[in-house]
Amino acid sequence: MYQRQNHGTEQLTQVVLPGKVEPDGLHLTRGAIPVPGSGEVLVAMEATGISFAEQQMRRGRYYDQPPFPFVPGYDLVGTVVSAGAGVEPALLGRRVAVLTKIGGWASHLVVGAAKVVEVPDGISAVDAETVVVNGVTAWQMLHGKAKIRAGQTILVHGANGGVGSTLVQLARAAGVHVIGTASARHHAVLRALGVEPVDYRSEDVPSRVRELAPGGVDAVFDHVGGRSVVDSWGLLAKGGTLVSYGTASTKEDSGSKQLPVLKILARVLLWNALPNGRHAYFYNLWAGVKHEAAYYARLREDLTSVFGVMRSGDLTAQVAGVLPLTRVADALRLAESGTVTGKVVLIP
Repeated sequence: MYQRQNHGTEQLTQVVLPGKVEPDGLHLTRGAIPVPGSGEVLVAMEATGISFAEQQMRRGRYYDQPPFPFVPGYDLVGTVVSAGAGVEPALLGRRVAVLTKIGGWASHLVVGAAKVVEVPDGISAVDAETVVVNGVTAWQMLHGKAKIRAGQTILVHGANGGVGSTLVQLARAAGVHVIGTASARHHAVLRALGVEPVDYRSEDVPSRVRELAPGGVDAVFDHVGGRSVVDSWGLLAKGGTLVSYGTASTKEDSGSKQLPVLKILARVLLWNALPNGRHAYFYNLWAGVKHEAAYYARLREDLTSVFGVMRSGDLTAQVAGVLPLTRVADALRLAESGTVTGKVVLIP
């Protein structure tokens, strides 16, 4: 095993989600740092984050979350500190990004070497963390699903959020006009990013968007679900694309966590059968993961593209706050407050 430094005096620190709890119900545990096996690396976390997925997980509302208890954490950025047999030694000491789905809220994580993406020099761990799951999601929806082109107009719901604030910048970098929904407190930031803001609290969003884009929009990116998906479909221009990627409106609901997604999937099937030239998708970041080599090759290519836009200056990290892992409850409350723009980041 290759090792950059001795971890004998260190401990593994993890945040455990024991069940459906309030933020204060999260558990902080400590134990032995794991040892990477063949083809694996040990990553010392420098930054991880809070996405909407973890907010749903603590409520038991994430579509395919594992049984409780488990360690949440959808992604992380850190340094490779040791490696098992068969791993390229040049990875040691490199800063990498990892898409984990769970397990990222930890001081150390063992992961397959083929699953890490190197972070370019000049991008800090905190900045890189804001665009791992958010950046890949935004990039694949924009370029893979909607296939945006310069001169088009799109609508982004929740344009101040982690995915939304990344998506609008990537769209603007591609020469696309962006309309974005957010509460009024976030409008100044959105205007600074080149976005035409719409207040979803005080305005009739469909009516306002029709005023701004009388011929319809070329794409809508909707994480809200429920009635919003139907309204979003109705705002598309001929040939337009709806990309649904969440069910935020059902976050506090009880009952089946699968049903809201299944309802959207049923609508997508119906809409795509209509002869109107429009298209609808329910985006799933993990689609294709069964073909692991191809999946992670695509992930590496897409995230590298996002990092490239960041290095060019056209994508700025939207950091809503930085707190230590030991204050995860405070960080989760901040992320869920609806008062911030961008992503709340946790550091060791």
